[in-house]
Amino acid sequence: MKEFAEFELTPEFRDRFQEALDQRDRTFIEDSLRDVNPVDISALLYEFNAEDSKYTLDILPLEVRAAIIKDLDSDTRKSFLKVYTPGEIRTIVNQLDSDDAADILNELPIKVSEEVLVELDPELRTQVIDLLRYDENVAGGLMAKELIKVRDHWTVVQCVEEIRKQAENVEKFYTIFVVDENDKLLGKVALQDLVISDASKRVADLLEQEVISVETYMPDSEVADIMKKYDLESVPVVNVHGQLVGRITIDDVVDVITEQADEDRKLMSGITEDVEEDDTVWKNTRARLPWLLIGIFGGMLSARFMGLFEKELASVTAIAFFVPLIQATGGNVGIQSSSLVVQSLASSGYVEEGLWARLSKVLFVALLNGLFLSVVVFAGNWLLFGNQKLSAVVSLALFSVVVFASLVGTITPLILDRFGINPAVASGPFITTINDLLGLTMYFLTVMILL
Repeated sequence: MKEFAEFELTPEFRDRFQEALDQRDRTFIEDSLRDVNPVDISALLYEFNAEDSKYTLDILPLEVRAAIIKDLDSDTRKSFLKVYTPGEIRTIVNQLDSDDAADILNELPIKVSEEVLVELDPELRTQVIDLLRYDENVAGGLMAKELIKVRDHWTVVQCVEEIRKQAENVEKFYTIFVVDENDKLLGKVALQDLVISDASKRVADLLEQEVISVETYMPDSEVADIMKKYDLESVPVVNVHGQLVGRITIDDVVDVITEQADEDRKLMSGITEDVEEDDTVWKNTRARLPWLLIGIFGGMLSARFMGLFEKELASVTAIAFFVPLIQATGGNVGIQSSSLVVQSLASSGYVEEGLWARLSKVLFVALLNGLFLSVVVFAGNWLLFGNQKLSAVVSLALFSVVVFASLVGTITPLILDRFGINPAVASGPFITTINDLLGLTMYFLTVMILL
């Protein structure tokens, strides 16, 4: 395994590197980046414009250049490749695996993509054309065509010789897939078993038939779940006839998991579009505005609702002091409950355990939390205000809010999931707005009854 030089991107180095770029100091750039990990070079290039980045990459070896471009995020890469000619892009793409090559071609303008595709190495071109048939968010669009496959009737010697030939085009492999004469997947053989087995032994004798595979049309999120569940480093991809057509490796799945987490984080924060910090002002505004409007609408309802209790507020002004406490607690409890439900919905165990069992557990947790918080608030209010009756009212209202907010935070994602809506949208502003209204209702009803 190649050892890379240590690299630290400091402001001083960035400024010195910019100076070298301005002066087109090839020697400094080459010496600075020699034996540096391509990932570290990618982080450096984010600091500079496309023209300066291209000048830097043109100095580096071709395989390093290809690795860096492959690892750039999609938006940056699309902007970056605009300064490259189709011929330069073709040279880089020829160094990549088929799945990475297909991803880049999908990002290019159609005219440029066609010019690059027609000039690719014949074998890679055939593989990429096959991959471009699939949507990006299914197993077929995620897989790479490069893999190691052997026939079940071969001997270990024949198998090893064939592996040596095929391995020239496969960067990493841990498992050998076994197919019949029609490329139908029969199973797999561990590389270790081949190494330690007798040379005359047939592959069929070493075959492990219980192999987990995915279909080309399976959504990428399900592929990620399968690989996480069974702790797989790679998984074979088969078509509707059971023929082996590719493999998906763990690095591709990590990208999917990261994208899913990023999407859920944005939804839970009330951001409705896929946006980045450096996107346009209008796009960022549009992504945030819908849930903010819901929050504004909820706030207006809360204000109108409080107006119904104007007499109570006028007679005991101290009850207004605790409105922020009630609303904040209800919102926090609701978000906690909904976040746990959203996380659990990804597991089949959530369904298997049953709805009533889950709701019972949520209720008991809410009762314990509510009881503890109520005691703390009662003691604190009594010490601060010296009004035992007011302290009891606030504590009882808080207890009710915690219990009901927990149930709302649990049930709302389940309802949205049942109707096919991403349950992540149940968090953030949505749950907070509902529980603000719920908290005020519980609070003022308690005030009306007991004060």
